[in-house]
Formats: sequence, structure tokens, C-alpha cells
Amino acid sequence: MYSMPITTLTVKRILKDAGAERVSDDAAEELADMVNRMAFSTAKKAVKLAAHAKRKTVKKIDIELAK
Repeated sequence: MYSMPITTLTVKRILKDAGAERVSDDAAEELADMVNRMAFSTAKKAVKLAAHAKRKTVKKIDIELAK
């Protein structure tokens, strides 16, 4: 599967920057999991696009097309 590069602490900071006064651990864990799943899915699609273009390097255009 994937590791969890975006931590709950990072997500709590994002939510507070967005205006939340308080953030529960459950909410931070759920959002972190959602963001990580979306990032992993996009990354997998981008890798496939780069491979289709016969490249080993994932480029910005691959990420944009994978969204």
C-alpha cells in the first residue's frame, strides 16, 4: 500500500490555518487518510502516464493529467 507521509499534525495545522479553533484527533486522522489516499492514487496514475510515454521520470504534466 503506502506510507502516511502527510501526518495528522500537519493536517491539524492546515485545518487551523483554514479557521478551525479546535480539531479532534479523529477528524485529523480522517482527513490525513483521505489526503494520503488521493495523493497515492494520483501518483500511481502519473507513474502509468510516464511509463506510457516511455519515461522513467514523472514530470509535472503527468501529475496534471493524473488529477
